Amino acid sequence: MSLKGFEQSQFSYQGKTCPVFRKGSGPGVVIIHEIPGITPQVERFANFVVDSGFSVVMPNLFGTPGKKLSVAYMGEQFMRACISKEFSVLAAGAASPITDYLRALCRKTHEELGGPGVGVVGMCLTGNFALSMFADDSVIAPVLSQPSLPFGLTQKQKSGLHIDQEDMNRVKERVAQGEKVMGLRFTADMMCPGVRFKKLKEELGEGFVDIEIDSGLGNGHGIKPIAHSVLTTDLVNEAGHPTHEALQRVLAFFHEKLDVSKEQVV
Repeated sequence: MSLKGFEQSQFSYQGKTCPVFRKGSGPGVVIIHEIPGITPQVERFANFVVDSGFSVVMPNLFGTPGKKLSVAYMGEQFMRACISKEFSVLAAGAASPITDYLRALCRKTHEELGGPGVGVVGMCLTGNFALSMFADDSVIAPVLSQPSLPFGLTQKQKSGLHIDQEDMNRVKERVAQGEKVMGLRFTADMMCPGVRFKKLKEELGEGFVDIEIDSGLGNGHGIKPIAHSVLTTDLVNEAGHPTHEALQRVLAFFHEKLDVSKEQVV
């Protein structure tokens, strides 16, 4: 399977090599896909970012690019990620080892495309990766979409941020200098509990821009309580829908931080 219009290459760092898909022009935005992989829904989001004036860079960490979402496919890739040494799914105070590779990819993207820095979107399993990657100076627009690590088996894990203290200190320094971190979640999402966003607010204060979409019973837009993927599977791309508004705010964040001269609306 292939991704329409995307160029495929490979990027290697410290013995790790992954396929990388790239499309668009302008400043770089690194999109780190969710489980089970680069699905058509993830590809759709990437095209929204491209159409808004950016170069999208997507590493393929697991799964088959372009393969349709299914329960079986999701379960298969979920289990693979859980047993992989590259993903520390239960660690509250440490990042997954794969983030070193992703930071190197961000640096390479910035070197190639220029501009003040790159944007990063992590989602679900990779959501908190964007926070750790923000400790690298190449990243200036981090977006945490439904960050789900560590998996919330204990109260400490539910509020955990999946980042080590040294990197968190650097994130705080950057926020104190006026930088921002954006986070998105549905309010009833058990995979991304509300206490995690509360912890982010405690740690980052006004530097954390939180977008929480009501998915409780009886909400005005009929969003199901099981809704999870704000920018992909559960995105309703219709004006006035809260997920559409969330998408627009993410794109506006990239325009603000990455200094794109002409903003386009999706």
